[in-house]
Amino acid sequence: MKTPTHIILVRHGTTPTTGKVLPGRRPGLNLSEKGLDDAKKAGKIIFDAFKNKVAAVYSSPLERALQTAEQIAAILKKEVIIEDKLIECDFGKYTGRNLKDLYKIKNWDQLHKNPASFRFPDGESFLEMEYRMKMFLDYCLENQRGKSVVLVSHADPIKILVNFALGMHLNCFQRLVITPASITVLSYPEPFGLAQLLALNLKSSLKESIGA
Repeated sequence: MKTPTHIILVRHGTTPTTGKVLPGRRPGLNLSEKGLDDAKKAGKIIFDAFKNKVAAVYSSPLERALQTAEQIAAILKKEVIIEDKLIECDFGKYTGRNLKDLYKIKNWDQLHKNPASFRFPDGESFLEMEYRMKMFLDYCLENQRGKSVVLVSHADPIKILVNFALGMHLNCFQRLVITPASITVLSYPEPFGLAQLLALNLKSSLKESIGA
C-alpha cells in the first residue's frame, strides 16, 4: 500500500483579542505569550507523531498565523512557506468589531444557520472561501502526494476545509469547532484518495480541546 498524504491543519495560537473581537485580515495582531507557548506545544505534538516526515509548513500571511507556523517549523526544522489562500476570511465591514456587538446584528444567525448563502458586507462569502481552500488542498494532494504537510490557518478556513473534505454540505461547517493552536489531521490514502479524519481539534488535554 502506498503512503497516504497527511494534511495537518493548525489554527493560530491565542491573541490578546481572541474571543472578543473579529480581527479578520487586519494586520498587526500578534500572539499572546500563551499563544506562543501553545504553538510550541502544537509543534512538539506534530513532531512526536510525524518525526521527520513533514515535507513542508505553509502559513497564512497574517502575523498571528506566521508566528504560530514559525514555532512549529523551528521544531520540525523547516522553513515557513507563505500561502495567501490560507488567509482568514474577509469579514468586510465586520472587521475589527466586538463580537458581543455582532451577536446583536439581525442577520448574524444566518451566518450559522445558512452560511452557504451568506456574504460578509463588502467582504467574502463562505462559498468563495471554500473554493480557495479547496484549490490549495488540490495543490497539496497533487504536489505533496504521499507526504505530510502542515497548513497553519484560521478557524473558519480550517472548518470549511474539513467540512468539504468529508463531503458535507457547506451549511454544516459551523457545527465543527476549531480552538486556538489545535491540530486537525486529514489523511488521503492511495489509491482511492478519499479523506479520512484522523484527528479533530486536538490539543494537549481534553479540557483544552473543548475550551473548558
